[in-house]
Amino acid sequence: MRQMHKLSSTQWTILVLLTLVWGINWPIMKMGVTDFPPLTFRALCLWLGTPVLGLALLAMKVPFRIPRAHWRELLVLSVFNMFIWHALIIIAVQSLSSGRAAILGYTMPIFSAILGAWVFGNQLSKRSWAGVAAASVGVLLLLWHELSNLSGRPVGVLLALAAAGTWAFGTQLLRRTTMPVPTLAISFWMTLLTALVMAVLGLLFETDRWVSPSPSNWFAIVFNAVLVFGFSHAAWFYLARSLPPVASTLSVMLIPVLGVFSGAIGLNEILHWQDWAAVALMMTSIAFVLWPAKPVQA
Repeated sequence: MRQMHKLSSTQWTILVLLTLVWGINWPIMKMGVTDFPPLTFRALCLWLGTPVLGLALLAMKVPFRIPRAHWRELLVLSVFNMFIWHALIIIAVQSLSSGRAAILGYTMPIFSAILGAWVFGNQLSKRSWAGVAAASVGVLLLLWHELSNLSGRPVGVLLALAAAGTWAFGTQLLRRTTMPVPTLAISFWMTLLTALVMAVLGLLFETDRWVSPSPSNWFAIVFNAVLVFGFSHAAWFYLARSLPPVASTLSVMLIPVLGVFSGAIGLNEILHWQDWAAVALMMTSIAFVLWPAKPVQA
């Protein structure tokens, strides 16, 4: 039997910090796009976050250079990991509650596991499939009391699911990249390219809605710039490249759980038994994927 992947102490630390930042960011994003155009919000976050990430590369003496032969691959990775995800999910966040957007956005690990098995030929163990099944049931439970509301917002739901599926495909591509450059350099250039794309989209579609950001808008912009784009995206790309696909994706399934509960606290939403059951299922799915298997006795 093949050993399940065991995370190093560094990977665990990064994973915990990533979970906390991305989890509580869902209600913060909702705050950021309340009475503020979503694509412009995302563009501001990216333009402020890119220099933060760049300073981190300078401090760690990570080279920025991407050989010209890999520019096309960098663009493809940017399209599927960043461009589509950020454009679609931030619009979905404006039309849905933060908790619903988090749940739908983090169907990504389920899409990723299925794409990995059906499209990329990954061999998944029975325990990995059990993890996918547990996570899937957890998502359905989290959606239990939202179905009537979701049915009234089909565009937001479809955008969030499309964003999740695209991100899942991008994660599979990132896992397989052979670009001989540091992950932080890839993260920096993808972030910069996405800032350009979001700025163009904001100019094309939102100039008639531009207003001065409120204090709450600015808080969300700075939080996303420093902690999401300055840290979390680079952390995610590192995990996606260093861990097996199922481990790197299902390992972050606690993020929507944290998003739901932090959103409930901020929005005074009532939590039901399905929410607590989903927490147990998410943790079970992570254990299925990451807990080391017993070695086979000779």
